Amino acid sequence: MEILPKKPSTKGPAEMFTGDVWFDVVYAGQEPSRMRANVVRFAPCARTAWHTHALGQTLHLTEGIGLVQSRGAEIVAMRPGDTLYTPPGEWHWHGAAPDHFMTHTAMWKSTGGDSPRPSGGEHVTDDEYHCRQT
Repeated sequence: MEILPKKPSTKGPAEMFTGDVWFDVVYAGQEPSRMRANVVRFAPCARTAWHTHALGQTLHLTEGIGLVQSRGAEIVAMRPGDTLYTPPGEWHWHGAAPDHFMTHTAMWKSTGGDSPRPSGGEHVTDDEYHCRQT
């Protein structure tokens, strides 16, 4: 058994996020484990850029109202207790609604030797974001 001490919160980098996003690394498994888990806190309107995960991603919303979208699909609102699975290679983004903070736990597996970061694309524009309803 190993108890891992809490690490300091980290500001989400501007190349991956729009707005104020902070995350806490809950778990970053070392081989043979490839599990990763972060608690991510989004200010209203904050969101990820378009991105994919080689082995998929699961999000569990714990607070606030979240918005998620897969490329070419409708925007979907998430509420506390909702869990979302994004399959491997699917382009998507997620973030907070315009008038709510949002916190989720993000869980994924690294491909073993790759960066813990997802494969990133362009930022979600304000025009794309503002067309949504919560």
